[in-house]
Formats: sequence, structure tokens, C-alpha cells
Amino acid sequence: MLNTLFSIAVSLSTGVTLAEAPAQAAPPVHRTPGCAEPERHQLDFWLGDWDTFEPEGAPGESQARTHVDAILGGCAVHELYEQTDGLVGDSFLSYDAITRKWQQTWLTNFGAYMFLTGTFDHGVLTLEGTSHTKSRDIPHLITWKAEKGGVRETGVMSMDGGKTWTPAFDVLFLSHSGQRRP
Repeated sequence: MLNTLFSIAVSLSTGVTLAEAPAQAAPPVHRTPGCAEPERHQLDFWLGDWDTFEPEGAPGESQARTHVDAILGGCAVHELYEQTDGLVGDSFLSYDAITRKWQQTWLTNFGAYMFLTGTFDHGVLTLEGTSHTKSRDIPHLITWKAEKGGVRETGVMSMDGGKTWTPAFDVLFLSHSGQRRP
């Protein structure tokens, strides 16, 4: 009934029936990316398929395999880290345009959880936060930078609440080639 009344009203006001009326195109849908800030590309140097090595000393076997991808239309960076001893870590990094900070959430199959925040400055991403393990919380400071044809990730930790810092890890990511480190 409502369609009939609408058709009559259109016909009376325009002299054209709905069947004769030209089809009206739906308005275009504009999809502006929600993550268009150039800062979201600061970690593009880390995207890829990597083998990980000790950055110093004699060449050796890869200690882990890592896949780093931009996800969610460039809104986040996903890292899947698989160490040869069975440790698997999964992380998500994202840039917050309001706080102008990067943040990372890192989880492992050994029950560790880490949440870090920080900034990207002069080619180096520096994040600070706390690792939550089964037994305690440990402050960490971690950096990423392009180095030696790959990416170097260095971490320090504090066992005394941030008074002193000691090395936690130092890793060089080199493009996966199935070969030993050159």
C-alpha cells in the first residue's frame, strides 16, 4: 500500500511514473584509510621474512625465524617469532596518532606478556615497559634500527626497579635465505 501511495505521489508531482523514472545511482562510498599517517610507515624497514643471529662474533646458525607484516590496512605491524628452542612469540605494534607514540604487545607460549610504549626518533624505535612473567614483573627497554643490511633489536632489563640496567638480548635480523650468516 505504501509503495502504491509513493508511486502515485511521484507521478502526480513529476508527471512520470516510477517505472519511467531514471535510476538514481547510490552516492559513492568514500573509504578514507584510518591509518594514513606517515608515522605508520616508520617500521617498514622491518617488514619481511627474517633469520635471527647474534650481531657480533663468528657467523653461526640462525637462532629464530621471524615474519613481520603490515596488517589491518597498515594500521598495525605483526611479528611472529619462532626460536629454535621452541619459544614462540607473537607481537602487535601500532602507532597512536593521538599520543604520538608507538606501542607493542608481546606474548609468548612460555606465558610471558610484555606491554611497551615509546617513540621513533632518528631512525630508532625505542620502547619501554614491563615484562610480566609467572614469577615477577621486569622493566625492559628495547630498540629497533636498520643496521648491517638488516634490523638490530637490542633489549636491556632492570632487576632493581630501573636503578640499573643489564643486557637482556641482542638480535640481528637478516633476510631469510636458508643460509648461514655471512
